[in-house]
Amino acid sequence: MIVYIQKYTKIQIQGKEKMSKDKVWLITGTSSGLGRAIAEEVLSQGFKVIATARKTETLTDLVEKYPETARAFKLDVTNQRSVQAAIANAFKEFGRIDVVVNNAGNGIVGAIEEVTDEEAKHQFDTNVFGLLNVTREVLPILREQKSGHIVNISSLAGFSAFPSFGIYSATKFAVEGISEALAGEVASHQIKTTVIDLGAFHTGITTRAFIGSNRLPEAYPTTDGLLNALPQFDSPASGDPKKAAKIIFEAVESENPPFRLPIGQDSFDAIDAKIENVQKENSIWRERATQTKFDVAVTA
Repeated sequence: MIVYIQKYTKIQIQGKEKMSKDKVWLITGTSSGLGRAIAEEVLSQGFKVIATARKTETLTDLVEKYPETARAFKLDVTNQRSVQAAIANAFKEFGRIDVVVNNAGNGIVGAIEEVTDEEAKHQFDTNVFGLLNVTREVLPILREQKSGHIVNISSLAGFSAFPSFGIYSATKFAVEGISEALAGEVASHQIKTTVIDLGAFHTGITTRAFIGSNRLPEAYPTTDGLLNALPQFDSPASGDPKKAAKIIFEAVESENPPFRLPIGQDSFDAIDAKIENVQKENSIWRERATQTKFDVAVTA
């Protein structure tokens, strides 16, 4: 079938009736951590992978190991032109894109008052607007194919926020909201959506975390407490990203993929505790806070 997809070059899309091994995964942030683990898991299963990173030299060994099924493209999710070029090249390379994993992201530690506007905007540019850039660019391809799966990597902090991680949590709360709305929007196009609520895993993200520059240690000791705890969260004693990658692969390939998938005991515990607390507060205030109608009928 010959089609035009927005600004993409005229290309013949391979038939939809294909063996599952011909699926193409596009993964952002594959230079290390979870993104790298997902890419390696997918390739080990015989699938094709478009691995993307800001520095493609970090992906050389991956392409050399899987020369037939792995391709590497430069992609900076915060740069719209970079996103457009990477996805266009990916589409030209394999003629389709089936699974998109929005994994690229970073974190910032600091109480709300300790993080500047510039630092907060940088966090949102990567974790939220970067995800939107990739998703918007790839959706026309998935809609034309009438198939696809978008996997957004969130965090337990995207379901339950905690002190001195508020700006990062806000970006992941945004990812949760975007994912939930997107799932309803694209379901009629046979496109699935899954958001991953990842717990503490040894991915290296916490060692690369930024720290709010407006430090107020006497006012917010929670920041020092979190900084001291980060090495424990991101250590060999925490979750194995290879195991998380296997779970994500299994979920995508399952007959009924979940919309929300917590990974790690700590993620399940945090979500359960949040739900319990919300239900408790609701039960206390429900009777009073639902009495909101006018006392008398309002006439025109």
